[in-house]
Amino acid sequence: MIRSGAPLVLGVESSCDETGFGLVSEGVLLGQGLASSASQHADFGGVVPEIAARAHLDAAVPTLHLALEDAGVELGDITHVAVTSGPGLATAVHVGLAAAKAVAWSLDKPLYGVHHLAGHAAADTLEHGPLPERSIVLIVSGGHTSILAVGDLVRDPIEHLGDTLDDAAGEAFDKVARLLGLGYPGGPAISRAAVGGDPTAFRFPRAMLRSGDAPFVFSFSGLKTAVARTVERIERAGESVPVADIAASFEQAVVDVLVTKALRAVRERNLSTLVIVGGVAANARLRAVAQERCDAAGIELRIPPPALCTDNGAMIGAVGDLLVRFGADPSGLRIAADPSAVLHGAQLPLPG
Repeated sequence: MIRSGAPLVLGVESSCDETGFGLVSEGVLLGQGLASSASQHADFGGVVPEIAARAHLDAAVPTLHLALEDAGVELGDITHVAVTSGPGLATAVHVGLAAAKAVAWSLDKPLYGVHHLAGHAAADTLEHGPLPERSIVLIVSGGHTSILAVGDLVRDPIEHLGDTLDDAAGEAFDKVARLLGLGYPGGPAISRAAVGGDPTAFRFPRAMLRSGDAPFVFSFSGLKTAVARTVERIERAGESVPVADIAASFEQAVVDVLVTKALRAVRERNLSTLVIVGGVAANARLRAVAQERCDAAGIELRIPPPALCTDNGAMIGAVGDLLVRFGADPSGLRIAADPSAVLHGAQLPLPG
């Protein structure tokens, strides 16, 4: 139910292979629609940009209607529109941006261009309320693995502490799943295969954890290579590949690195809250290990439910809702897609 006079923000997301529309008002998710083209990319072992863009075109209008129906509102009830304008696949971002501009123009409503990673951070606010005054946010997805120092999500600059040097965590899951013949997307496939596996069966490398390594930088390429060599060695010996054990050992190696570095950031900044978001945040082992280690360290752990971990319009609507309540100036229809946008703040600037 929308309070009389409260803003109703439509969020639009199309940065990769999910088409998302979400409706948010005063920090509350009223409804959303989500479509995925993941099955169309399975034969290729990863997202094909042109296929994703065409799927967004096909899904945009039906998914918008799903969100409106889910929220129980009409198109004309929308007061503001927010959209991912970067980063992401160029052709995919353009489709969502065009759809958002069409809605904003037709309704004569303000439009806000939002940074995709800020959207992931805002997803948690839809479940647990406003972020604390200061927190560390670990974003883990198919395209991003980053540690951020975050204050007020829309008022304060977002400090980027570290990223991955090569594969993002989700990308590593996809590649290892392909090595093990588990299909795409790799995250859920690895998790299913790891059930019943022994996470200590193989001691895969935990990169960038030695003294002197960059404290908040990740690297998963060597881990992927170690898994590939292990599989090759077992197959050359004529033995059956222990898929469950390899999947569980790989998953544990990724989780160990993610949680260790994230907790290091919390401690070094003398903070008390860790927020984990992004598609890989749906991983059960990551959630369990992070909770165990945060409990032991006296750190509050916040992770949104799995449905809000994947790319979705709700998270973009959450950022838009915060921007509207803060009184931020709209981006307007001149906002351009920025597929390689650097994260400095929740709202992306207009082109120069």
